[in-house]
Amino acid sequence: MQSLKRKKVIVITGPTASGKSALAVDLAKILGSEVISADSRQIYKEIPIVTAVPSIEERKGVNHHLIEILNLEDYYSAAKFVEDAEKILDNILEESDTAIVCGGSMLYLDALTKGIDMLPTVPQKIRSQLMEEWKENGNDWLIEKLKNLDKSYYKLVDLRNLKRVFHAVEISITAGVPYSSLLSRNRNISEGEENDAVNISFSNQIDSTKRIQPYEFIKICLTGDRELLFERINARVLRMMESGLEEEARRVYHKRHLNSLNTVGLKEMFQYFDGNLSREEAISRIQKNTRVYAKKQLTWHKRDKEINYLDISLSEKDKIDFILSLLRK
Repeated sequence: MQSLKRKKVIVITGPTASGKSALAVDLAKILGSEVISADSRQIYKEIPIVTAVPSIEERKGVNHHLIEILNLEDYYSAAKFVEDAEKILDNILEESDTAIVCGGSMLYLDALTKGIDMLPTVPQKIRSQLMEEWKENGNDWLIEKLKNLDKSYYKLVDLRNLKRVFHAVEISITAGVPYSSLLSRNRNISEGEENDAVNISFSNQIDSTKRIQPYEFIKICLTGDRELLFERINARVLRMMESGLEEEARRVYHKRHLNSLNTVGLKEMFQYFDGNLSREEAISRIQKNTRVYAKKQLTWHKRDKEINYLDISLSEKDKIDFILSLLRK
């Protein structure tokens, strides 16, 4: 392609099972570029089936970044994703006019394309000590600690969601001010991504600057007929089961308390292992919850006026031709 005045970053997003990964690979091969994953679960090792990590064959020789690089116990956030993704983008765009970001984690994509301010990083010593005190004193103690540290957030948060309570407490302790005072705007946090929101949006009480991007984002969202999408979701879940999802879930079952495993597909299998669901009920629940999550993804993207929509029923060639036409404009 002819050299462009500004480097382009093509963001390919959309609901689960819409064909994002395949489109990103085909486009990367044409453009001679690479793919950065924007998926808050594909970044972890040990769970490639439930997170639909592209196989070596599916990658077709295209270099992929930020997939299967962390242990399940490792902490990660939207802020860390932006830091990592921007470094990789800089490297890719030294050699190419375009780079591709592909994924469905809405908070990660918003953070990368719209910018974020930074919360303080919680020292491991504070997190470990707080975790020990929580285990020793129980849930009521943790909730009461939040009430003492941040009465405003205590009144707003779902106190049954102990992960959010814990995060609010650890951030309040680290920052020395109430967690709610650091939030510059409210966000609807999607299932499985509540911990990703810890570093999303904060007030001027924390000094930070938004880097002026040396590249331009072109956002593509795959969408289309709901019934077709839901059929693809249901079929994909069945393929995951045939590929060994149950065995994968059993291998990590002993770590089910980790946030990295708080995701559709594993939660339902864990309920099956606990005897709360039959195997058939667990599969049906995975399909249903995946459909619900897909609807949340589509609703989230509707707020972004910069998104260009592509129908999932189009041929791969038509999809690529449409994206290339956007690049030429």
